[in-house]
Amino acid sequence: MIDTTVFRNKTAVYYTLGCKLNFSETSTIGRILREAGIRTARKGEKADICIVNTCSVTEVADKKCRQAIHKLVKQHPGAFVVVTGCYAQLKPQDVAQIEGVDVVLGAEQKSDLLNYLGDLQKHSQGEAFTTATQNIRTFAPSCSRGDRTRFFLKVQDGCDYFCSYCTIPFARGRSRNGSIESLVNQAEQAAAEGGKEIVLTGVNIGDFGKTTGETFFDLVKALDRVEGIERYRISSIEPNLLTDEIIDFVASSHRFMPHFHIPLQSGCDEVLKLMRRRYDTDLFASKIQKIKDVMPDAFIGVDVIVGTRGETEDYFERTYQFIEGLDVTQLHVFSYSERPGTQALKIEHVVSPEEKHLRSQRLLDLSDRKTQHFYARHIGKVMKVLMEKSKTGCPMHGFTENYIRIEVENDNSLDNQVVPVRLGDFNEDKTALTGTILENYEI
Repeated sequence: MIDTTVFRNKTAVYYTLGCKLNFSETSTIGRILREAGIRTARKGEKADICIVNTCSVTEVADKKCRQAIHKLVKQHPGAFVVVTGCYAQLKPQDVAQIEGVDVVLGAEQKSDLLNYLGDLQKHSQGEAFTTATQNIRTFAPSCSRGDRTRFFLKVQDGCDYFCSYCTIPFARGRSRNGSIESLVNQAEQAAAEGGKEIVLTGVNIGDFGKTTGETFFDLVKALDRVEGIERYRISSIEPNLLTDEIIDFVASSHRFMPHFHIPLQSGCDEVLKLMRRRYDTDLFASKIQKIKDVMPDAFIGVDVIVGTRGETEDYFERTYQFIEGLDVTQLHVFSYSERPGTQALKIEHVVSPEEKHLRSQRLLDLSDRKTQHFYARHIGKVMKVLMEKSKTGCPMHGFTENYIRIEVENDNSLDNQVVPVRLGDFNEDKTALTGTILENYEI
C-alpha cells in the first residue's frame, strides 16, 4: 500500500514528446497522480515533480528529449525528475546519467510510476528500472482526455513487425492489447464524462487481438454500439491490416468518421522491400481506391519517410510520382534517421542530409497542394463540426467529420458541441476554412 500522505500539496509538471499514444499515457499518469493528491503546477509555478515521457523514433527525437530534461531541471530546481517512454526504455543508463534525473522507468514500469516516487527525496544519482524488451508483457490501459475535446483510447501496444529502420519493437515490446470488454467499458466511461469523440490509439492497432484472440474489426463493431460517443477516429493503421470489411463498416457507420491515417513510408516497391514492409504499392493504391469508392470525401493522411538507406534518386522519383497520383489528403513527411541496432544500417547507398531536405520539401509542397485542393472542394457545404474551446479573443476551431479544420468567431459556450457550419473560404494562413454557424439547421 502506497502512503500518499507525502504527496499532499505537491505539484507536478508533465512534458510529452512523440506520438498520440505517448500523450494519452501521460494524461493517464497525470490522472493517477492527481488521485494521489498531486496537483498540476500552475504556469510559472515551481513544481515538486517533473514527468518526462520521451520518444526515440529519430536521432532528433533523442536530442529533443535530452533538451527537455535539461530545461525542466533548470526551470524546477530541486524537483524530483522521472523520465519514461521509448528513449528511457532504449537507453536507460544514458538517461539516468543526465544531471537532475532521479528515476528512469521503462515500458513495463510506466504504469506503476507512483510506486517509484518514494518520499520524493532527490537521488544522488539517477536509478533506472526497466524490463528486457522480450519480457515486456503488460498492457497498461489508458483512456484520457487530451487538451481539447477528444479522448484517446489506447487499444494496443507494441509491435511484431520489425521493419528494418525502426526501433519501436525494441522500445515498446511485442504486440499486446486489452480486451474488447475492457475497452468498451472505458469508452462508456468517457461518454459518461461528456466525451463526444474518441481516437483509437496504439503502436500497430490493426494487429489488435494478439493477447485476447479477438480482432480489430470485432473491436470496431463493439465500440460502434456505445451510446453517447458521437465520433471515433482510427489513428493509424497498416495498409495490409486495413481490410475491406473495416472500410465498408466505416462507410456505413454513423460513429466512425471518414478519416484514415495509413503509413506508406515509400512509393517504390524496391525501397519497401528494403524496409521490410508487408505490402507493395499495388496493395496500397487499391486500399486508397476502395476508400474513395465508398467514401469519396474521406480524409486520408499518409506517412512517408524520405532518404532511407538505399533510396536512390530514381527510387525517390518513383515515390513522388506514385504519391502524386494518389487521391490522398495530407502527407506526414519524415527524414530517415539512422537508429543503432536496426537492420537498415547494413543497406548501402546513404542519402546526404542536404538531399533528404530537398526531398522532404518537395513532398511537403505536394502535401500542401493536395490538402488545399481537398479543402477547396468543400467550400459552400454545410457540415457538422465539433467545436473546441479557444483562448479569449482568438478564433474558435473545430473539425468536420472528415477532419477539415474550421475557424469561426469565438463562442466558448459551444465548446465540445457539434454544430452545423457553412464552410467558407480559407483563413489567412490557409490552415483552415472559415465558417458560419447556422442556427436551427438540421443536417
